[in-house]
Amino acid sequence: MATYKEVIGTAITNIAGDSPTTVNGDVWYNSSTSIFKFNTVLTAAWSTGGNLPTGTQELAGAGTQTAGLAFGGENPGADQTNATYEYNGSAWTGGGNLTTARYQLAGAGTQTAGLAFGGVASGGSRSNATEEYNGSSWTNGGNMGTARERLAGAGTQTAGLAVAGDVGPKQQTEEYNGSSWTSGGNLGTARYWLAGAGIQTAGLVFGGAPPTGGLTATEEYNGTSWTNGGALGTARYKLAGCGLQTAALAFGGIVTGGVKVANTELYDGSSWTASAAMGTARSILGGAGTQTAGLAFGGSIGDKNQTEEFISGAGTVGITTT
Repeated sequence: MATYKEVIGTAITNIAGDSPTTVNGDVWYNSSTSIFKFNTVLTAAWSTGGNLPTGTQELAGAGTQTAGLAFGGENPGADQTNATYEYNGSAWTGGGNLTTARYQLAGAGTQTAGLAFGGVASGGSRSNATEEYNGSSWTNGGNMGTARERLAGAGTQTAGLAVAGDVGPKQQTEEYNGSSWTSGGNLGTARYWLAGAGIQTAGLVFGGAPPTGGLTATEEYNGTSWTNGGALGTARYKLAGCGLQTAALAFGGIVTGGVKVANTELYDGSSWTASAAMGTARSILGGAGTQTAGLAFGGSIGDKNQTEEFISGAGTVGITTT
């Protein structure tokens, strides 16, 4: 029988711990535990998470899969909500209420340093209000230069990005520095009901409307201007997203004919590839997390309090020997 070295060309590495690489198929011996281990790519999949306390659609999200933040939106049969919920990886609990109740808003940041901006406030008026979350309560920040709804958000509480939305020219970008907004570069393709990801100096937006069936257009931001990226495999709007410019996740939305979809796609900085579909097709949902640990919650579905968690990436497996 051939040895590992004869087949692979190198001997198995002896490491007092786990391998520093995540290459699929890497094998090493963990001398600390006396176990042979190897890296394997896990199958991407969505699984059911804890339900939101109240069914909500057209809400915003921020944070990670194990420290998520959901805020604002619209409760079925009711008007705008100011509710905030925090996720710990298994359950949602109530947080501090937004100062301004609104839906169709955008968010950015983390569970303990969140940012909420734009949306539709009481009376149906577009809002330019910005609020900052410290993990327990919201306080007012600097207003956006242009009131807007159905916009995309990205970045952090001190370096936020507000993109497009239902405004006069639907290409406007604004940048937040922790106290005030300033104008950024315009999008190449005007749109609203789009999704965003990334940071202020490496932002990403994708999908959106019009037309009725949605867009496949993806654009990348360098802190000054937008350039075209790879097109989504499925044209759609009212979708959600998370992650980075070079590792983004797109999920849900509406396609031609007004059909809700569960489609998920992964972006690597140049192109999108299809991945595991969500368990429930939905639109106007909230999103948070990373490409390998995403979070989808609420939205226009039968039961609007559903949460799903996405997991994908490299894992470590121990090899039992006799």
